[in-house]
Amino acid sequence: MPRKTAEERHVVDDGTSTELMDMLIALHHPTRRWLAELLWIEGPATVGRLAARTGLAVGSVSYHVKPLHRQGFVAPAPELARDTRESWWKVTPRTVSWSVEDFEEGSIGRRIADQAEVENFRHEVRAVQAWLKEMADAPAYWRRAAGSTDSMVKATAEQTADLHRRLGEVLSAWTAEVRDDEQTHPDADRRPVRTLVRLFPSGPVRP
Repeated sequence: MPRKTAEERHVVDDGTSTELMDMLIALHHPTRRWLAELLWIEGPATVGRLAARTGLAVGSVSYHVKPLHRQGFVAPAPELARDTRESWWKVTPRTVSWSVEDFEEGSIGRRIADQAEVENFRHEVRAVQAWLKEMADAPAYWRRAAGSTDSMVKATAEQTADLHRRLGEVLSAWTAEVRDDEQTHPDADRRPVRTLVRLFPSGPVRP
């Protein structure tokens, strides 16, 4: 039997490349998402330092870092090691854009995407809950700056998609401005700011 090419080996029965599936599995795991965000917010760290920071075992941290590395979310930082025993890691900028509609209904990819969507939502909920607990201790100017906005209006699918696109454009432009300003004013009081955007059909919410 002839050996399959790399491209053929990474295609599932419904014709979907497994690359996106592998990225979703790697990132949308609570522990791995936590480790990736720690590396982004707090900077490069050794496996031992991540273990001390999270309370996880060193072996557990190593286990979770590996899939993040394979999918390009983190990378080794050997230039920071003082000796060969240290294993330093740093985050690598990468954006993953996906939809459950990228996969055929009933396929393995669709099940993975559905679960990733659930895990992503749970991650967002944990982030909001953490802020609500910390909010009272935050400076008043941060409490005033943070906030939430909601709206409910009858709209078409096309109008909803258009709003999603426009909000994405505003967020992209704002992000670029913030990054430019960080270069100009590096000493300004800055904190990681999380923006959550969700648009979906919704009826009355039962308590």
